[in-house]
Amino acid sequence: MTTWAAEELRFANLGDARRNRRLIQIVEDLAAQPTASVPQASRDAAAVQAAYDFWKSPHVKPDNVLAAKRDDTLEKIKEHSIVLVPQDTTELNFTHHPEKKGLGYLDSALARGLKVHSVLCSSVEGTPLGLLHQKVWARDWAQLGKKHQRGRKPIEEKESYRWIEGLEAVQTVVDPAIVVVSMADQEGDIYELFAHPRKSNSELLIRAYQNRSVKQDATDPEVKRLHQAIQQVEPKGELTFELQRTPKRAVREVTLTVRFASFLIQPPQGHLNRHQLKSIRLQAILAEEENPPTGEPPVRWLLLTTLPIANFEQAYQYIKWYSCRWLIERHHFVLKSGCRIEQLQLETADRIHRALATYSIVACRLLWLTYEARHNPERPADEVFQPYEWKALYSAIHKTTVLPSTPPTLHTCMRWIAQLGGFMGRKRDGQPGIKTIWQGLRRLHDIAETWRLVTSNSTPIVHSKYVKKDPING
Repeated sequence: MTTWAAEELRFANLGDARRNRRLIQIVEDLAAQPTASVPQASRDAAAVQAAYDFWKSPHVKPDNVLAAKRDDTLEKIKEHSIVLVPQDTTELNFTHHPEKKGLGYLDSALARGLKVHSVLCSSVEGTPLGLLHQKVWARDWAQLGKKHQRGRKPIEEKESYRWIEGLEAVQTVVDPAIVVVSMADQEGDIYELFAHPRKSNSELLIRAYQNRSVKQDATDPEVKRLHQAIQQVEPKGELTFELQRTPKRAVREVTLTVRFASFLIQPPQGHLNRHQLKSIRLQAILAEEENPPTGEPPVRWLLLTTLPIANFEQAYQYIKWYSCRWLIERHHFVLKSGCRIEQLQLETADRIHRALATYSIVACRLLWLTYEARHNPERPADEVFQPYEWKALYSAIHKTTVLPSTPPTLHTCMRWIAQLGGFMGRKRDGQPGIKTIWQGLRRLHDIAETWRLVTSNSTPIVHSKYVKKDPING
């Protein structure tokens, strides 16, 4: 059976077949033990040295490493008529490693590191399909303290141009027959992004930040402010859902009142070329919690989109789509907290960039495993894991060498893996999170390697059928 890494990186083209094979091996090792250090995760001492040599080599281009995953993602996209493409920016903080070279200042002027802008792709159900684009840069120290001058620069010379670059990167590679909905949080509320030329299959869904000047149509003499104008629209319906737990809040149910309308967005007053700019037709959706619990801030989402809205059902669908933007934040969370990219003992920004490209493939795998198990729970585990992996997992969970004749489902296996990572499986716990998944995968690696060694000269007992019964799933 071909390993998942060999399958997903089959398009790798690093200029040498040996480099392609090395990339596959490094990714396999790191994904099996995502929280481990490179020496701990590598299969032997030679593999440790090979990983560091790989990231040191000037012949390894980070864009080429990511291109292997991007091309695999483009193949997966062909199975969908619509895909969601969230963008977001994060930073890698290496202030605690002052000896590293090639770093810039971060949002805190006292911090050193790299900025990273990633473009992810997912199904409309919320299953991550892979990474389509990633930009990494170090801020120029000569620009520190000159933020007030950026407003007088064209968009191409600003950091915010990264949102347009992300849009362009996606439009360039995705099949025109597939509708692409690019999503961003409030940082992406940029006039130039809305005004940028888009292909017929390219749409935008952005959370509004600016209280822009708007009109109902070109002949309307009255200019209003967006926040007030949408608030004056009659409610079109309500939606109720469970708000996810975060470090700052517990899980709770929310009911949102939904309003939507179409507006002509006016050019920004302070724009350099305001008199040459045109108004832009966008749809606004306001989903607002009108009666939050005492002490809780109300949930309020104001979205701007190029997608047409004819009824409440469409508005509701777009709100659900926007909730998938959370995946790009999860991706960055996995990179930093799971893969511990900021703990790498690499000497230069170039080496960190190569390592980041490699670990980004690992993060995509962990994210996909977590959400694929939720959205396709009945998928057989042997389509995702090697036979020795799911058998070792079954044996460890059930404390037996008596195995089922058919593999369990992916959903069941992922809950077992989460159990290894500390997931309790109580009713109030909901679905296992990605943190317990990566912790469980590290334990599974050790268990599976032991299983493979022990069973290499013996044959385990196999039942005639699989009985689905375990401490978590019943």
